Amino acid sequence: GTSMKDWAHVNAMASTYKVTLRNDSDATALLAIQGEQAIKVLQKLTDVDLDTIPYYTFLEGTLAGVKMIISRTGYTGEKGIELYFSSEEKTASQVWDAIFEAGASEKIEPIGLGARDTLRLEMGYCLYGNDIDETTNPLEAGLGWITKLKKTPASIAHAALVKQKEDGLKRKLVGFMIDERGAIARHGHKIYDATGQEIGVVTSGTMSPTLGKAIGLAYVPTELAKPDHEITIEIRPGKRAVAKTAKIPFIARDTK
Repeated sequence: GTSMKDWAHVNAMASTYKVTLRNDSDATALLAIQGEQAIKVLQKLTDVDLDTIPYYTFLEGTLAGVKMIISRTGYTGEKGIELYFSSEEKTASQVWDAIFEAGASEKIEPIGLGARDTLRLEMGYCLYGNDIDETTNPLEAGLGWITKLKKTPASIAHAALVKQKEDGLKRKLVGFMIDERGAIARHGHKIYDATGQEIGVVTSGTMSPTLGKAIGLAYVPTELAKPDHEITIEIRPGKRAVAKTAKIPFIARDTK
């Protein structure tokens, strides 16, 4: 899985430092409490002032009587907090029960990764293994903002990314929308231009519950990576649907 790729990577990088690594993945549980009421609900369970945690940062504190990492993050595009704590059954049950009791008046509900996937896609967030992997780079994926190419010390990928930027990107990740009812593009579906030439591939696709339309992400040649370009997508053998490139995020949400 992804965690083992990460583990192998950090071990390879650690060989040049005096550092000891420990893989705590299996011993750690994660809950992502997301939505307009998330901070209000969790504040009932902790003395940590959750409103003071800046977006995309974390701290260590006690919540529901359990010491944990409290992170001002999430992958739904909504306001939210992610909690990292011991996956020991007694501890995990204690935290779960406390959150659902605290959120009962706000009608908190458990959801799975399928729901998270539609929400992150509506925001145009990349999913590792779908939209980004070892064959892609952050610049073509629209993630230049996290590469910090002007920052020193430089990252291990700095030289390669600077060169790619100077050479110019040949493809970019773009959103698309399909108006045709019942036509949903999925990961791996091929994309064609107006002349019928294959130009790219769908990396993620779903039915947007908010928009009531099929949406997705795809890599296309840079010149087509602007909104309102017409493309066709092979949604099954012999069946193509017309789509239009679209600006991402597909909808606006208040993440902060």
